[in-house]
Amino acid sequence: MRSLHRHPLKSALGEEIALARVTERGLDGDRVRALLDTATGRLVSAKNPRLWRALLTVAARTTPHGIRLLAADGRELDEAGLTALLGREVRAVDAPPPGAELERSVPEAVLDRGVEVDVPSTVHAFGGAAPPGTFFDFAPVHLVSTATLAALGADTGGGGPAEAARYRPNLVVDTPGERGFPENGWVGRELLIGDAVRLEVLAATPRCAVPTLAHGALPRDPEALRAAARLNRVEPLPGMGPMPCAGVYARVLAGGSVRRGDAVSLR
Repeated sequence: MRSLHRHPLKSALGEEIALARVTERGLDGDRVRALLDTATGRLVSAKNPRLWRALLTVAARTTPHGIRLLAADGRELDEAGLTALLGREVRAVDAPPPGAELERSVPEAVLDRGVEVDVPSTVHAFGGAAPPGTFFDFAPVHLVSTATLAALGADTGGGGPAEAARYRPNLVVDTPGERGFPENGWVGRELLIGDAVRLEVLAATPRCAVPTLAHGALPRDPEALRAAARLNRVEPLPGMGPMPCAGVYARVLAGGSVRRGDAVSLR
């Protein structure tokens, strides 16, 4: 295992960790809170960059006293501070309201017209393969391989692997000697991590506009999506049609602890 990541607040910057407890709801402390747009009742997601891309300047940190939210200048943010930063009234929630939805801007339209333009969008329920009451887009664990990051980085001419933070995985899996997108071959199989944690890989991860956005100090990079479109258009689930994908979603079959450096094997 190359690295572990959690994102305490949905669509805010995450944190890299050395050890995590894994349960049926994913890594402990991951996506345990989200913001609600009080005007629409929808969950806030940077999948709509025009409205919410500024949330990717906010660092979410797990502390013994709860989640701390820090602005780029180090100021601690409460709901009023988040409302001022985002330009819309928001409130923090610990569980999605009944029937909660989020808005996803059409990624190609964002690439063509920019992040500040009101582009066509779709509205989605979420968490189809996650436990009720959670904030996951689809499933509770998201993995990406070092081979995938290397392929994306090489295609964009970045001089090295793509930054994992752009793709917001929980687990970055070392795949020495592999090329391309080996996770595509994991779908329908199990991964064993360390001695106990077992994951069932469900689907390739379709990419939205989020990887193209500035993430903290990382600048905006439209090639982060275009590279996936050029290299790895696959069908995540039957009936969805080919989409730019990078990484895979998984559900937890057996929990336990995972650590940076744990062995990962395919079953």
